[in-house]
Amino acid sequence: MAFNETFLEELRARNDITEVIGGYVNLKRAGRLYKGLCPFHGEKTPSFTVYPDTQSFYCFGCSAGGDVVSFIRKIENLDYVEAVKLLADRSGMVMPDSGYDDSMLKTRNRVYEMNKEAAHFYFSQLIDEKNRHALQYYFNRGYTFDTIKHFGLGYAPDSWDALKKYMNEKHYSNEELYKANLLRKSSKGTFYDNFRNRVITPIIDIRGRVVGFGGRVLDDSKPKYINTSDTLVYKKTNQLFAMNFAKNHAEKGFILCEGYMDVIALHQAGFENAIATCGTAITPEMARTVSKYTDTVILSQDADEAGRKAVNKSIEIFSQVGIKVRVLNIKGAKDPDEFIQKFGADRFKALIEGAETDTEYKLFLAKQKYDTDTSAGLADYVTEAAKILAEADNVKRDIYASKLAEETKVAKSAILSESRRFQKQNEKKKIKQTNRQVMSMQNDADKINPQKRQYKSAAIAEERIIAVLINHPDLIRTISANISEEDFVTVFNKHIFKALCEHINQGKSLNMSAFGEELTPEEHGVLAGLEARGRTLTNPKMECLESITTLKEEKLKLIKPDLENMSDEEFRNLFSNN
Repeated sequence: MAFNETFLEELRARNDITEVIGGYVNLKRAGRLYKGLCPFHGEKTPSFTVYPDTQSFYCFGCSAGGDVVSFIRKIENLDYVEAVKLLADRSGMVMPDSGYDDSMLKTRNRVYEMNKEAAHFYFSQLIDEKNRHALQYYFNRGYTFDTIKHFGLGYAPDSWDALKKYMNEKHYSNEELYKANLLRKSSKGTFYDNFRNRVITPIIDIRGRVVGFGGRVLDDSKPKYINTSDTLVYKKTNQLFAMNFAKNHAEKGFILCEGYMDVIALHQAGFENAIATCGTAITPEMARTVSKYTDTVILSQDADEAGRKAVNKSIEIFSQVGIKVRVLNIKGAKDPDEFIQKFGADRFKALIEGAETDTEYKLFLAKQKYDTDTSAGLADYVTEAAKILAEADNVKRDIYASKLAEETKVAKSAILSESRRFQKQNEKKKIKQTNRQVMSMQNDADKINPQKRQYKSAAIAEERIIAVLINHPDLIRTISANISEEDFVTVFNKHIFKALCEHINQGKSLNMSAFGEELTPEEHGVLAGLEARGRTLTNPKMECLESITTLKEEKLKLIKPDLENMSDEEFRNLFSNN
């Protein structure tokens, strides 16, 4: 649907872009602008910029951009109408009753309703006297009934169709239950329950909605865990278990565990800042979610080889969004749950307070690899340690170089010299990586305007004209007197130019919200980028006229004259114009 412009203007006024984005990104004022680390790609230096005067944003790193609606679309993975509705709900506005197509929104809500109903069913089965063995399983793990209710834990009975029958009675069809991954389908087309004879842990998103489930066997049979597959409302690479509770305790940092059971045990013991991934390794999306609430994460991983690799990967991903990492060294137990049962909450608190920094953890692992009683082993250890210190900031590097020198009897100056050598190598690698990212982003931009690669000079001239027009709409007469949409070479830029001209001539606003339904989020990003670059033009009118001349010259190169059908006058003019 085409939302009424008055409605969109009010929506925009009630949802200040700085406030909305500030709920997702740690923004810092930079003059009239705000800057922060981009939530859409990993970076250490802020390239994400918010422009309060035009209520727009743009990332100079990944080219994401647009208005408050396009930001919500991208960050929450919603379609246009859903994003508008979210912002309307946020600001207490009523959606216009204009018969818009909200089928996707209704389908999503239907899945949320099914998941909520299924969670009720699983809980009712857990407290049913015929399933005492399931409730006993939780009690044997040390969970109280209050904890069970707090997390909405449940039980899927040992039946092929118990949930199916229950949900059918609630008027949910087998097909939609299948799409929500509550049911499975056999090769013969028969539907049956996804979870059977398993204790159930609901997965709840930050807004308190049940998005999926984790099921665990009550014994040691395989597979031990089964999780909801990706659905319309659930994507495991984005979801963090218990974040809906832990976000309220973010001032302590988050304790990142390997599984649900550890998190539940920690919450019951008073560590309500514990979270876990949902059956997958940490992802950049998860790290960006965490960065909205805290700048510190304490990793609790198994001490085996897989656990060490997971820690190293997590350190790398969290560092990209500016999060400091510390690592728990759990001794005498295989995980936090067992540690607390054995030694109590106070000992675990002491464990947290003594958690190693990421640098200490890496140095510890490095030392385990070498026999430092031999000269060769000691040299290899110091070399790897210097490589680790090259990744630290100057203060950390100096502190740990001093400790390393005292430990190994190797001169601190030699350690720092070796570290600087690795630092230079790292900087060269980062430059290459940045160049690859730029090329990748250029390729992404080429997908939006694929003709740009073929007609580069013309496309650049077109972009500059658009950049001038969106920042200086008062130049519309000058521009229209010298060029029209038919002079544009690339289809995408022609479309943008035409839309801008129509908005200006009709007296409509040129803010990003005005193009919400006409452009995709990616196209919005291109327009936001052109707007951002247009702000830096020192003489917009002159640069626009120069670009118009360039574009016309490029357009002429593409016109192949039909000499046979030309009149004599047209033929003479062909040469006189050159």
